[in-house]
Amino acid sequence: MDSHAEFLRRVTQDEALVTAILTDWRTAPVPANEMAMLAYAVDITEDAVRITSARLDELRALGWDDVGILQMTSIAAWFNYINRMADALGVGRGDGLA
Repeated sequence: MDSHAEFLRRVTQDEALVTAILTDWRTAPVPANEMAMLAYAVDITEDAVRITSARLDELRALGWDDVGILQMTSIAAWFNYINRMADALGVGRGDGLA
């Protein structure tokens, strides 16, 4: 989480936004389409099979096109993959392979 927060901090230069998202992303001061993107990423992380075509239509209604939806899906899925790999191998813990 720290590395993600640092990336957001560097990209936005907005410490208050980073703090708000870390505190509770659901109440962070972001536009509705970005809030939907965050919720979508959480859903991919928690249970990707619950995402339906109706959910994708909701994203489209908020201005996301299919390329944007593909990008957010790919990024969320990749971060889930790489984080699980790192966790399984003990990256950062000092007791694993890495």
